[in-house]
Amino acid sequence: MLAAQLNSYGPPQVLQITEVPKPALRPDGVLVRVRASSVNPYDTIVRSGKLRLITGSRFPLGTGLDFAGEIVAVGKDVVDLQVGERVWGTVPVTGKHTTAAAAEYVAVPSGRVARLPEGLTNVEAAALAVGGTTAFTALVDKAGLKRGERVLVRGAAGGVGAAAVQLAHAMGAQVTALASSNDADYVLSLGANGVLDYKTVGPKDLPAFDVILDTAGTSLGSFRARLAPGGRMVTVNFGSADAMLSIGLSIMFGPRRIRTFSGNPTRREFEAITPYIEAGTLHSDVGETFPLETIVAAHTALETKSGHGKRVLIL
Repeated sequence: MLAAQLNSYGPPQVLQITEVPKPALRPDGVLVRVRASSVNPYDTIVRSGKLRLITGSRFPLGTGLDFAGEIVAVGKDVVDLQVGERVWGTVPVTGKHTTAAAAEYVAVPSGRVARLPEGLTNVEAAALAVGGTTAFTALVDKAGLKRGERVLVRGAAGGVGAAAVQLAHAMGAQVTALASSNDADYVLSLGANGVLDYKTVGPKDLPAFDVILDTAGTSLGSFRARLAPGGRMVTVNFGSADAMLSIGLSIMFGPRRIRTFSGNPTRREFEAITPYIEAGTLHSDVGETFPLETIVAAHTALETKSGHGKRVLIL
């Protein structure tokens, strides 16, 4: 099969398309013929070497988190999935993979895939997989969002932010979005009750919120101060030293501490967002599509171009 790999850390040009054996199928796993896989910020961070303390120095490394396609083989212990079913899922973020989701085939435990929602294409599924499941985990599992609460979504035009605006709106929250003024109409179309320009509105200019979902990872302490009594804040961007310091210091505030997590969705999260997709309240946003062979261009586009919508690889 063909797979995208890197043999060193660096710019997008370190990515190569290589012919490698298909991954081995485990007794509790499924082998999926991948049809689409998106490019996520996590992929570019790994590729750059910023996580080398975790990913190590043994190459080649695979790239790609999410995928959509159809099952071509099931392990002997798998009883709830069948060959031919259309599925979407993610590879585990833990562990070192010589091939990952940006490949013609991927083998994962059966609990990491779910049946594709009705009406969703492979490309749309790949564009929504990480953002949708991450937003659901942040709002429901970590923040415990309740109907009628006031929610601030920081970075509302990004993949996670856009999904969070839609989900929070569908759950009956009052949603305020922080985004670029250029993206205001787009974010309002997702269900936001109001949009504020992050370039001109700072934390001190904001009212109190019951839930704050942050995707930027900066000035976390200042935003945490905008929590109402009983408020909860979750950040999905904690890669900098300043972010980690803010998260650590927030522990003294108990329930109003800054919560965080590393997205590693299983079938539960995919099945949880499926009703919203099939009801039409959670939509995918595809920006550009690229053949697998042009993954360098896809990574370059993510790092250099503005605008909303995921970059999706087609296989």
